[in-house]
Amino acid sequence: MELSSPRFKALAVSAGFTFWFVIITSSIGLFTFETLGIFVASIVSITQLIASKLSNALDIFAKFNTKLFLGILFVFVISLYGIFFKLLKIDLLRLNQNKSSYWIKLNDINESKIHKQY
Repeated sequence: MELSSPRFKALAVSAGFTFWFVIITSSIGLFTFETLGIFVASIVSITQLIASKLSNALDIFAKFNTKLFLGILFVFVISLYGIFFKLLKIDLLRLNQNKSSYWIKLNDINESKIHKQY
């Protein structure tokens, strides 16, 4: 972002503001497309007008927004893996030996079934 033009930085920051606006208003239950349109029009016009004066601030906000978004995305993906493993009853650490687990029971494998392959 440091080599980008101030106008592009302003668009990127406007997109970030719009993303968080949608997330916050929909979680509160106040989201409408009319308010989204008004917000986008006002934020894009304001950031484009003062883009050259606030170029460094826009750069800092874009970096912060990216780190925050990627952090939340990382936590969300890891949480989904945990939920899926719990639903599918996959025991990655082999803590429980139960009948509903998908792990192979190593004690039941006979040596006669194991063949060397070269």
